[in-house]
Amino acid sequence: MPQWTRSRRGSRRTREGAHEIAARHAAGVDLWRAGRAEEAVALIEEALESCRVGLGEDDPATLTVAGNLGAVCFSAGAWQRGVDLLAASVADRTLVFGPSDPRTLTAVDALATAYRVVGRIDEAVALSERVAAERSRALGPSHPDTLTSRLGHALALAAFGDTEPALALLAAALNDAERAHGPRHEHVIALRANLAGCLALLGRPAEAAGELQRAAADAAALLGRGHPETEALFADLAHAHDRSWFFSIGRMADVSRDRG
Repeated sequence: MPQWTRSRRGSRRTREGAHEIAARHAAGVDLWRAGRAEEAVALIEEALESCRVGLGEDDPATLTVAGNLGAVCFSAGAWQRGVDLLAASVADRTLVFGPSDPRTLTAVDALATAYRVVGRIDEAVALSERVAAERSRALGPSHPDTLTSRLGHALALAAFGDTEPALALLAAALNDAERAHGPRHEHVIALRANLAGCLALLGRPAEAAGELQRAAADAAALLGRGHPETEALFADLAHAHDRSWFFSIGRMADVSRDRG
């Protein structure tokens, strides 16, 4: 979470208000993580309005909450509003922090994912490629944030129809991720699952089934057999020979949450 209080706003009343805002925002994020995005929207809207009044439009905390509101609206199915808010978040963070600041790149990554989901694929490819390259330079190729961006870039290429290049990107990212983090890591599982999806789309069902089997087994060990993501991977495994099942890949990939 960002620092909510500032010494220049040192009154006891303001500090208490800031803590209340932070608690409301955190409660909204918890609902979002629990898959209850529609319920989270109102809480994060309230937190954002309070931030704007108490902290100002350009305060880092305000920008964090604004970005999360865009992502949670998108997750709740309000796609156009979500895209508009995410685009505004990118513009605001670029102005306040600069184009290459990690906080700006978080917003750009979320916008790229949203563009991919709504079919604005050219924009998704361009933005995801930019974020993956900048994070690789700044953080290294195996950092979790970089791996998220590399996966997003591959998914955008696959959505564009460039499945072979997407497969190559996923294979390289998977190799880096597994070497750095081991096989039973959420990013490794996500990369492997989506690599399997590309293999299925390319008409290589036996290889797809093998990768899905590994991803599902590792997810069961990491998350539990009854976890929704584990269940979804086993469902995919049952359809590994059906190319149409994987027309829209993206298992374990979602709009990014801003940790601030």
